[in-house]
Amino acid sequence: MNRIYIIAEIGINHNGDRAIARRLIDVAKEAGCDAIKFQKRTIHIVYPEAVLNTPRESPWGTTTRQQKEGLEFGLEAYREIDAYCRNRQIDWFASAWDLESQRFLQQFNCPHNKIASAMLTHTKFLESVAGEKKHTFLSTGMCTSQQLDAAVEIFTSRGCPVTLMHTVSVYPCKEEHLNLAMIAALRDRYRLPVGYSGHEVSPIPSIIAAGLGAVAIERHITLDRAMYGSDQAASLEKRGLEILVGGVRTAEVVLGSREKSFGDAERAVAKKLRYWE
Repeated sequence: MNRIYIIAEIGINHNGDRAIARRLIDVAKEAGCDAIKFQKRTIHIVYPEAVLNTPRESPWGTTTRQQKEGLEFGLEAYREIDAYCRNRQIDWFASAWDLESQRFLQQFNCPHNKIASAMLTHTKFLESVAGEKKHTFLSTGMCTSQQLDAAVEIFTSRGCPVTLMHTVSVYPCKEEHLNLAMIAALRDRYRLPVGYSGHEVSPIPSIIAAGLGAVAIERHITLDRAMYGSDQAASLEKRGLEILVGGVRTAEVVLGSREKSFGDAERAVAKKLRYWE
């Protein structure tokens, strides 16, 4: 089988600290991941003013605005990330949460676009991203089949290559709710490549997803699940990521093809055991 593309999502688990981002990039590279993913938001577009002004204690201050701004990287930080990833020879890209952020990311010529599940019903945004005709990972959480049909049509009708990412948008997600059978169901329904974006605690479901034919695996990563941040608890630490990557790479080897084989090694055994031949 083809190599499965493993994406380590840093998201906002860097907590606005470039040193943490670099350490997470190192963790992903050393574990054998293929790519790093971040999240990019324009705060005043994504969050209403009333929400931004609400009280919220965080390492950056006492309002939601201060917290959200503290979690965002700007141009200088992303230039550093771009250079660091190129030096470490690992892909990087990001999921934009608004059109301004998508335009911001275009300057870095990332290899992929990514649509977060939350953005799947934002028609204008999807049309803009699909218009780039750059390969796009489309997460399929928090939507109906009809909403997903509409989103997929936007990309396929514009000739934009797309990989669907089965996901359940609960953080962390209980294993009994993961519904990995949807990987095959999505593949059959849309005749498109399908991957898996997991938010569970264990690395095992991602390995199972690889066995079910996922072409890409995406998991949040963290230095420590106890760190500040809403995504930390649904993320894998270094050892968990290593287990995931090792399991996925093993799946690539053991799955093989759908063709029945009877090679030299088996023939030698058969010669010993089939006394009547």
